Amino acid sequence: MFDETHPSIDETLILAKMGKLNQYLKYLNELRKCSLEEFKDDFKISGSAERYLQVAIECVIDIGNEIISSLQLKRPERYRDIPYILSEAKIIPKNFAETFATMIGFRNLLVHDYASINLDMVYEFLQKKLQDFEAFMRHVSKWLKEAKNVY
Repeated sequence: MFDETHPSIDETLILAKMGKLNQYLKYLNELRKCSLEEFKDDFKISGSAERYLQVAIECVIDIGNEIISSLQLKRPERYRDIPYILSEAKIIPKNFAETFATMIGFRNLLVHDYASINLDMVYEFLQKKLQDFEAFMRHVSKWLKEAKNVY
């Protein structure tokens, strides 16, 4: 926590969530090494990837919600609002908000449309989108550092 005269930012909670996110990214980077054929043929690999992608995205959502709550920003009506609220508050860049929103949309597919999940799409996300999680953590870390100087 920073200064009590300003919004209460629970840095410990945010850093703990980022630690979990880092752990999930390590697992996902291991799964990423599989070929598409291995990925589609082994339900343990594809199922693990789906689950770790889901919880990684949920970490990002939780961190975003924690920041919004701490700063008493406009309350999101749905998860897809979170990146735009963070962007308006200059916590993440405007051009990254859409990337973050797409990530949330993918999580919704994993959670709600699991019966019709396209493994090619999951594999492509695994291969191409993990750096988006790292970018999110860089933005949040930069913001936390700057917030410490302000609060």
